[in-house]
Amino acid sequence: MIEARHLRVLRAVAATGSFSAAGRELGCTQPAVSQQMKALEASVGTPLLIRSGREMRLTQAGEALVRHAVGILSGLTAAEEEVAAIAGLRAGRVRLVSFPSGSSTLVPTALAALRAAHPGTRVSLEEAEPPNSVELLRAGDCDIALAFRYERAAGGAGGEEWDDLVVRPLLTDRLVALVPERHRLARAQSLAIGELAREPWIAGCPRCRGQLVEVCESAGFTPRIDFATDDYPAVVGLVGAGLGVAVLPQLATESVRPRGARAVTLEPAVRREIVALTLPDLAQVPAVAATLEQLERAAARP
Repeated sequence: MIEARHLRVLRAVAATGSFSAAGRELGCTQPAVSQQMKALEASVGTPLLIRSGREMRLTQAGEALVRHAVGILSGLTAAEEEVAAIAGLRAGRVRLVSFPSGSSTLVPTALAALRAAHPGTRVSLEEAEPPNSVELLRAGDCDIALAFRYERAAGGAGGEEWDDLVVRPLLTDRLVALVPERHRLARAQSLAIGELAREPWIAGCPRCRGQLVEVCESAGFTPRIDFATDDYPAVVGLVGAGLGVAVLPQLATESVRPRGARAVTLEPAVRREIVALTLPDLAQVPAVAATLEQLERAAARP
C-alpha cells in the first residue's frame, strides 16, 4: 500500500535531486529520507530511483509515480482542508426534517441563530410527520428529525420507539380546543373534551387524528369527524367558518391567525413531547451538534 508520507518524500527527492536536500526541505534527516524511500520501493515492488555516485535520477516507474503523486497529494490537501472546515463549522451541511408546526415556529428561530453564528453551515429542510420522519433518520435520509409523541400513547410516553436514537427534549406542547367565536363555550376559561361530544369535528394529521379519537373515547364518546386535513390553517379556517370544532397543539396555533375561532384550554390536560432526534454517531458531528443546540435554545424562548 502506498502511503501519502512516502509520496511526499519521493516528490521532494525528485524536486531537489538528493536525499540530503529533500531532508532539509521536509525537516528531517537524510537517513530518514533514505529509509522512507526504501519502504516505498518495497511497497510498489520496483526501483524508483537510480543512484550513481552523488547523482540521482528517477526510473520510469519513479517518473510515473511522481506524476500521479501531484494529483494525489493535492487531492489529499483539499480533503484535509475541507474536513478541517467542517470540523471548525466553517462549512458543513445538515439535513433537517420537521413536522409542520415545528417548521413554522421552532425551526426559523433556530436556523437564523445558526446562520448568524456559523454562516458556512448549510441546513436543508423537509417536512414529514412522525413516524415517517423517524424512518427517514434511520434510513440515512436526514441528520436530525423533529418529532413528537403524546403522553397518553400506548407504552407510557412513546414506548421504546426511540431507544436506538439520541433524544434531545425540546418542550412540552399542550393541546387546546378550537371552537367558533360564537360557540356557547368560546368564552370559557377551560373545558372538558366531553362537553364537545355532540359537535362535528375537524381532524388534523393522521397521528393527531388517532390521538383525538383516543382522547374522545376515553371521555366516553366517538367523535363525528366531518373534515380531515393535514393543513393547520385549513383546520382553523373550517372552525372559524362554524363547520365544527377541533383539538390542536398549542404550537400549531402560534403560527396561524385564528380568524373566527377561539382557543380554549382543555382539562384534564393532554400534552405531547416535542424532541429533536439524531443518530449517536451524527450527534458528534459539529454542524449537527450546533443545530441541536440552537433548536434547544429556540424551544426555551418564551
